[in-house]
Amino acid sequence: MNYKPVIGLEVHVELKTKSKMFCGCSADYFGKEPNTHTCPVCLGLPGALPVANRVAIEWCVMIGLALNCKIPLFSKFDRKNYFYPDLPKGYQISQYDQPFCINGSITLSTGKKIGITRAHMEEDTAKLTHATIDGEKVSLIDFNRSGVPLVEIVTEPDFESAEEVVEYLKKLQQLVRHLGVSNADMEKGDMRLEPNISLREAKSEKIKVKSELPKYKVEVKNINSFRFVGKAIEYEIKRQSEILEKGEIPAQETRGWSEPQNATISQRSKEEAHDYRYFPEPDIPPIRWKKEQIEKIKDQIKGKLPEEKIQYITTTYGISLPTTSTMVRMGTVSLFEETMKIGQSQGIDAQGTANYIINRKIDPSTSPARIVNDITAKSSNIISDEGELEKIIKEAIEENTKAVEDYKSGKENALQVLIGAVMKKTAGKADAGKVREILLKLLIV
Repeated sequence: MNYKPVIGLEVHVELKTKSKMFCGCSADYFGKEPNTHTCPVCLGLPGALPVANRVAIEWCVMIGLALNCKIPLFSKFDRKNYFYPDLPKGYQISQYDQPFCINGSITLSTGKKIGITRAHMEEDTAKLTHATIDGEKVSLIDFNRSGVPLVEIVTEPDFESAEEVVEYLKKLQQLVRHLGVSNADMEKGDMRLEPNISLREAKSEKIKVKSELPKYKVEVKNINSFRFVGKAIEYEIKRQSEILEKGEIPAQETRGWSEPQNATISQRSKEEAHDYRYFPEPDIPPIRWKKEQIEKIKDQIKGKLPEEKIQYITTTYGISLPTTSTMVRMGTVSLFEETMKIGQSQGIDAQGTANYIINRKIDPSTSPARIVNDITAKSSNIISDEGELEKIIKEAIEENTKAVEDYKSGKENALQVLIGAVMKKTAGKADAGKVREILLKLLIV
């Protein structure tokens, strides 16, 4: 029997505010000495009271607006109760039935619209590290991350393939980076991906109401790369198909992705909402918005959304659409613009500058003046004399006779070996395109 995937996504995005969600501790915790960015609030000590971070809430609403969500004028925080070592209070301050953002959407390149159920605000947990000390396996807890502002973005189960999921995730990463609210660096845990996967019979019509969804779902937790989320989905589709073919129903559970095993691994049975015993957070008053406050946040993102910025940069600077899209996803568009402001008078090329930023994976915080200096220094050292370049190329040909023979016998890749040899002899100061042109001329003779 053939099956079609039914996939929904939960994505957690850490906001890059200066302070944590409910206290004044620094939210810049990555790479810092463990348990140095803590206070009674984020350690969950008795009597400590939370104070909500206004900027984080506004940034959550900003994300929601960029995802075409409706913003209710009344919202509140809730307590999500569960017991785990990374949660010192025994509950997480989150949102349940009245989140900040609801009913949005994002459109894929195919024109397919993915529904956004909600985007809500919560606090991150502490980080567990599993280690072996003196021959004994232990779990260590670092509370530096505890209380960092976290936006959870939940979709409808509208995805039908790993490819659709990855495209959506890239668009979402691009969006939050471009808004300037998160670095969305998955290697650092700024953006964590959790697909919910189940299968339905392919012959059945498209699901129209939630009651028609499969009677189970499997969640794969805390994936930290687009490649891994794609592999996890493909693995689950195969695993669940085999179970259904036996006439059985896959267990409703939470699983994790194991890269060494190239497989998902069962972790625990999946909880339902009632298992968390949600109730309104008594220490934080409800949030009531005025329409003009929402309009003010809307004004902050006008003309700044990725699609708008891509069109502006492509038209203004005459660079290719894929190049601009990549810079937007990397969060380096502002760096590119600042670099061009400084460097245009010095004759730097827009496409070349964009390529330089992308190919070298330049950090968005890099000084634009430094990039201009690097580009102009490189271009001033390029060997432009064709006679001098031809002499060096002839030397490379004489020193790499096997590569020459391979190329002449039809092995096209051998040309790259010769180009590499020339670039090595010139310490990278030759124009690779010019080298290729001269090589082809000399090799044909």
